[in-house]
Amino acid sequence: MPRYEYKLVPAPEKASKHKGLKGAANFAATLEDILNAMGAEGWHYLRADTLPQEERSGLTSKTTTYRNLLVFQRELPEVEAGPAPETPPEEAEDEPSLANLFADPDETPEIDDKPRG
Repeated sequence: MPRYEYKLVPAPEKASKHKGLKGAANFAATLEDILNAMGAEGWHYLRADTLPQEERSGLTSKTTTYRNLLVFQRELPEVEAGPAPETPPEEAEDEPSLANLFADPDETPEIDDKPRG
């Protein structure tokens, strides 16, 4: 089954300059430049989304701004299923774990791993 990764790019808010183009044609050429640049990197355009972003406004109030994003997708290379990597044996910790902090000291055996000489 294929696996994918995604990339979100902010949609342009204004058009860049293209010689001989004005208005909607200029804006379309700006989007075309973005789509072609992403396509050259292997990204496939999926859709444009408008999503809310809550921002602080002043000391205590908040406002919601809507952001336009371009969504791209590309397939990840297949990973061969091999043996699971070995996990190293657990090493003694210098500090007690959270489980040990809340355990009853009478029920927990003490371990003294200092060499006796």
